[in-house]
Amino acid sequence: MSAAPIATYSVANAFDRVASSYDELFTRTAIGRAQRSQVWTQLLATFHRGDRILELNCGTGEDARFLAQHGVSVLACDVSAAMLEVAPSYSVLAERAGSIEYRQVANEKLFRLSPKAPFDGAFSNFSGLNCVADLQPVARNLAALVRPGGRVLICLWSRVCLAEILWFLSRGKATQAFRRLPGKATARLGESAIAVSYPTISRLRRKFAPWFRLESRRAIGLFVPPSYLEPWARKHINALVRLEKVDRMFAAWPILRDLGDHVLVEFVRCPQ
Repeated sequence: MSAAPIATYSVANAFDRVASSYDELFTRTAIGRAQRSQVWTQLLATFHRGDRILELNCGTGEDARFLAQHGVSVLACDVSAAMLEVAPSYSVLAERAGSIEYRQVANEKLFRLSPKAPFDGAFSNFSGLNCVADLQPVARNLAALVRPGGRVLICLWSRVCLAEILWFLSRGKATQAFRRLPGKATARLGESAIAVSYPTISRLRRKFAPWFRLESRRAIGLFVPPSYLEPWARKHINALVRLEKVDRMFAAWPILRDLGDHVLVEFVRCPQ
């Protein structure tokens, strides 16, 4: 008997459907923690106590809570109403100096946040912007929200993932190994599917110009594998810990920085 096809949903509906289980599927997994810890290191190096930051695709608020605990105030936005219902249910340390405000806003409609501007910076973690067909309007709207000199961190699925290629080639699955190369694909999210894009770095640079200058980039998940290898990771925790250490050593190296499961890109808002 053939498996039932996976239905394709809008981004909002797809994330609504997994909101109650999202943290168990991704956030709290061994791979999820290993990759997120690398992003958190860069967040703390970029944003500081007293900053006011805009977060896109906040999901259940894991990153917003982390920043709030370090004295950063966050306006956390997501298109999924169900995700935003889950987010406030988590407690945040009472001694935090920062604060969190949640808002349901699609990436394509960031202009609605103009009364909240200016922000000291912005970020988007783990592939939310891969779900946007055209990033140029997003960049334009961000430019109106982020002060000159402010920094924007964006974590996206990479066009080329070394760990994915090696994994599938070792199993004789060449089509899956190079599935990202065309630049567009369908990604599975629970029992749903969503259309995603895999922009190159040069394309990202063009989409964010002239408002932002590309400052740096680094791989996230260079040797730490993609999330669908969680069953392997749970059986090889010590190996995963070693892979994360190697990731931190080589993530910013030329060539290697573009070969992770994700790439963390840092833009700086240009003077007006």
